[in-house]
Amino acid sequence: MAYQVKTSVRPLVEYVFRSGSLESGTRFGGSALQEGTRIHREVQENYGENDRKEVFLKTELTCAEGELIVQVEGRCDGLLQGEDGSYTIDEIKSTSETADQIESGHEVHWAQAKFYAYMLMLDLKLDRVGVRLTYVHKPGGERSVREVMQTAEELTAFVQEVAERYAPYALLLKKREEKRNTAAAALPFPFGRYREGQRLFAGAVFKTVREEKNLLARAPTGTGKTISTLFPAIKAIGEGLVGRIYYLTAKTTTQAGAEEALGLLERSGAYLSSITITAKDKVCFKEEEDCAGGQCRFAIGYYDRVNDALMDLFEHETRITREVLEQYARKHTVCPFEFSLDAAYAADVVVCDYNYVFDPRIAFKRLSDEQRGKSMLLVDEAHNLVERGREMFSAELLKSAFLAIKRGYKEVHEGVRGAADRVNAYLILLRKQAGEAGRFVGSEPPEVMFKLLEPFVEQAEHALVTVHGSEAEEELLEAYFSAQAFLRVGRLYGDQYVTYVETDGSEVRMKMFCLDPSQLLLQSSKNYRSAVYFSATLAPLGFYREMLGSAEDDYTLSIPSPFSPEQLDVTVLPFSTRFRDRERTRDALAGALADTVNKRPGNYLFFFPSYAYLQEIRQAFETRIDPGEIEILGQDAGMSELARTGFLDAFSADREKTLVGFAVMGGVFSEGIDLAGDRLTGVAVIGVGLPQIGLERDIIRDYYNDRSRNGFNYAYVYPGMNKVQQAGGRLIRTEEDRGVLILADDRFLQEPYRSLLPDEWGTK
Repeated sequence: MAYQVKTSVRPLVEYVFRSGSLESGTRFGGSALQEGTRIHREVQENYGENDRKEVFLKTELTCAEGELIVQVEGRCDGLLQGEDGSYTIDEIKSTSETADQIESGHEVHWAQAKFYAYMLMLDLKLDRVGVRLTYVHKPGGERSVREVMQTAEELTAFVQEVAERYAPYALLLKKREEKRNTAAAALPFPFGRYREGQRLFAGAVFKTVREEKNLLARAPTGTGKTISTLFPAIKAIGEGLVGRIYYLTAKTTTQAGAEEALGLLERSGAYLSSITITAKDKVCFKEEEDCAGGQCRFAIGYYDRVNDALMDLFEHETRITREVLEQYARKHTVCPFEFSLDAAYAADVVVCDYNYVFDPRIAFKRLSDEQRGKSMLLVDEAHNLVERGREMFSAELLKSAFLAIKRGYKEVHEGVRGAADRVNAYLILLRKQAGEAGRFVGSEPPEVMFKLLEPFVEQAEHALVTVHGSEAEEELLEAYFSAQAFLRVGRLYGDQYVTYVETDGSEVRMKMFCLDPSQLLLQSSKNYRSAVYFSATLAPLGFYREMLGSAEDDYTLSIPSPFSPEQLDVTVLPFSTRFRDRERTRDALAGALADTVNKRPGNYLFFFPSYAYLQEIRQAFETRIDPGEIEILGQDAGMSELARTGFLDAFSADREKTLVGFAVMGGVFSEGIDLAGDRLTGVAVIGVGLPQIGLERDIIRDYYNDRSRNGFNYAYVYPGMNKVQQAGGRLIRTEEDRGVLILADDRFLQEPYRSLLPDEWGTK
């Protein structure tokens, strides 16, 4: 019996004809040849009366000596009918290359058009079909056409050859899929028993995906959130409900937990290909190669080598961690970051940042709606997604960037210089409008800026392809991406946005600020089969249900803590940590913290709302302890990955001296870290974590006040208390842990702060 796989035309031919340089692909978000909806529409509007656009075609191809049947489908841009009854397939491509640079046309584009021509030939039983590539050159919009006539025999031979080249990869993945499904169906729970609440959580996740719903779950520390979500998701693969799992995180530290859980499930019998996508700046071999200068040997010729690399990777590996990926990238001389993205389209589980699903700038672009419909999202530490959503759906521009390009391209590219000059001039005008206040806020989209950025983007793209060696090239590239992001966000603009302008000396900053990301988050995830949003700190649950865009029929779940109250000794120190009172209460607070560590040796983490306040209390604390008995470590802004690892490694269970780590709430040490057992004796949370008062927070406050919500809670209290819960949650991580939790602020005894503390802290 033959294996069957289903694919669209474009991913099939792009796998076989990996053409173009990685350099241009990386720079322009996928390919130097940008397909634009507007340009397609303009070309299609000139079609004749009998011509058709966006025509759906499909066929089946048998290859690999009958072992594989490939079901191929897609929509051609145009189907043109001549007066003599002949037919021509038209594929439209927009490009910044000149007609001379394109020459006879790109192989991958011919392949795509010929596939459509082959399917049309079969449908209409034609002897021959015309194949046309219509290139629209930017800037300027000039068109050039390449066209050939293909016989039925030529098309059949070509398509069959391409299918045979695709077959080994498709067969490899199909055989792995069968083995994966069988193993998933038989997979047992990896522990001897479920923790309290864990069976309920896992069952809710499976019910959610079976019924194609979404779930918001508040699952306290100790619930085993990672296993409780991954295990039922993998069982759903075994039931044929799901084909791929995206495990989404906000921070790298959380990814490590997902990798450990996947390793445990594999040892229990799961057979999955999982990959962790690491940020480009971390995984790039830039220490040994000139990535920015375009001379990287891992990038040049990438497409000539990546297919062999993918085959090798998936033939021999299941858990594709950063280390594994780098090993194969070096073996096959391919860019590790681009390699990870290509591998992610074939993996069963993808562990990655939120951005790859929700951010319109970098979300997986090659996923079809059908693939999304067979995939589910597991969104870890989902409380972070609210602020990250605001960030992803906002965009800003700086005047200084365009002034630098105006000067840098004065003698290099007149089109870029002129376009940058016009943007710079408009921002100068806005600076004058801001006047002495230095800012203004509006509720309308910045249409004038859109009209200035569109030609800038076209000119910049043209210059980046055709002009090299400019000292301002990197500045142009950065401004190009900023302008693209600004235009992209502009298409999302609605009632949930404001546009504001701020000035600082000669600098002007224009920002489209997304106040409520809920509907845009929902739009980004709606084509996936199910999404599970989970965190220990989704409180209040109604707030997060609203902010994450939950539908009325989505499920919610709140699981009680599996730990006993006796494990946690909670003390509230009723000092005011408000900015105006800090100097007055500094010495008393530092003294109370010193008394705690002097009386009970061990390892402590103290969390503060800012670095400045951290330093202020640290200095007072140091005068009240014996440095021979107590060691102090401090978190610094911008700590390297190595420094962060060293900080955490210092919290060992067998230390002779007491250790106190000073850190900030909301930072890398307040979420996603486990210091179990004697590695952590106590935690102090100083302050209620309110964000610093500022323009954006006040805009959010006013926005929700106008919508009959408590704007101060939405803008300040809920985000702040979430940081408190996260920081305090570092202490009790297992059923054996014991510890001291200090809450230093008089507001912890007042509403609404008191009600927002976890029940298991026993402060209510």
